[in-house]
Amino acid sequence: MLLREGIVGLLDRCGHEVAAAVGDAPALVAAVEEHAPDIVVTDVRMPPGFQDEGLHAAVRLREERPALPVLVLSQYVQRAYASELLDSGDGTGVGYLLKDRVGHVEEFVDALCEVADGGTVVDPEVVRQLLRRRRDPLERLTPREREVLALIAEGRSNGAIARALVVSEAAVGKHVSGILTKLDLPPAQETHRRVLAVLAYLRA
Repeated sequence: MLLREGIVGLLDRCGHEVAAAVGDAPALVAAVEEHAPDIVVTDVRMPPGFQDEGLHAAVRLREERPALPVLVLSQYVQRAYASELLDSGDGTGVGYLLKDRVGHVEEFVDALCEVADGGTVVDPEVVRQLLRRRRDPLERLTPREREVLALIAEGRSNGAIARALVVSEAAVGKHVSGILTKLDLPPAQETHRRVLAVLAYLRA
């Protein structure tokens, strides 16, 4: 709430009209439908779960309005979040900044205007992380973890993987946990994270 009110005050002082300031993802979607703003600024994490509700609301809004400019703020780099956002909409008017950047008032306002005008603004640290990821998202996995991930991609359960590799189901669970951690997948339901892991495997 403090960050939200701070941004509202900052934008007011810089001559921008804030159509609405809301505290959760459903309210964000409703506000956009009501006000049709020139740009949306949102946090990745919003109530009620404080995981990735804000990001998914932004992606949903850009699916419905591909040209809607969106600037997303994040506490720290999550490559999966950045990739999902940058792939949304029509590819224009999108920004992903770390919250530290908000402290640099001129940089933040410049980024806001750039995104509102259809440009793309990505935090330099996010760019470095994305470039590192592009080299090979699976390079951190052990040979056994790659085997497990390949079987996950075939749609097999942990039990089926254990039988195929002649190991315990607990060992498979440990490998799966290691895969999800090494691929830097965001906290989410286990099923959703397994799907993201498969996508990473297929893109590699």
